[in-house]
Amino acid sequence: MEKFATLRVREGPNDVLLATLDRPEVANAFDTRTALGLSELFERFRAEERYRCVVITGAGDKAFCAGADLKERNSFSDEQWRSQHETFERMFCAVRDCPIPVVAAVNGAAYAGGLELVLHCDFAYASVTAKFALTEVSLGIMPGGGGTQTLPRVVGERRAKELILAARPFSAEEALAWGLVNRLCEPGKVVQEALRVAERVASLAPLAVRQAKHAIRQGLHRDLASAMQLEIEAYNRLVGTEDRREGMRAFNEKRTPKFKGR
Repeated sequence: MEKFATLRVREGPNDVLLATLDRPEVANAFDTRTALGLSELFERFRAEERYRCVVITGAGDKAFCAGADLKERNSFSDEQWRSQHETFERMFCAVRDCPIPVVAAVNGAAYAGGLELVLHCDFAYASVTAKFALTEVSLGIMPGGGGTQTLPRVVGERRAKELILAARPFSAEEALAWGLVNRLCEPGKVVQEALRVAERVASLAPLAVRQAKHAIRQGLHRDLASAMQLEIEAYNRLVGTEDRREGMRAFNEKRTPKFKGR
């Protein structure tokens, strides 16, 4: 795996990839280089089928990601601001549209675009010390990485309005209670726990995992009848696969299946 300037990428067992935002001196805030690196990495998964799960985290133990680097933006003209934001939009879309599961390991503060990045992942584990907020309205802007759309879908409209319109920070315990994160971990353990579940996901039939993710994500935007039809279409794509046959053979032979993604 090639190197990125502000992003560390490490291959783990079972075709799992760990991507670490590596700007701890600025709370892992993303600049243009980071956004381009994440875009390039995640867009690659649309064409490649080598990897089976991705974990995103931040360097250090203080911050997952503080959002956009406001010091870098301080001297921007309006045109430069909009141009950079288009790069950020590409990054968020690349994570959102990734065909393989994406797990956030929230090791510290996830503010503004950092929280939006978490919301675009499929699910998240967080340190008990993590903190969350969409603070944009306190800066004269508003969430622009999907926060006004993704947060209400997770925590409900009225709670999301309070959090966004009052720029109210909230705790890891609240994030867990509201369904924004799936599990809380002891400090220093969140990446380990996220990698453990990622390796479990990666050990399963990759085509089936991709189709299940597709059905969940796309079905949520449809009425129930058409969403169920979408599920059947995804299901039928798996019937003729080698992995489906291997799964049935392994079950009946009482052994662990060897899935090949075919």
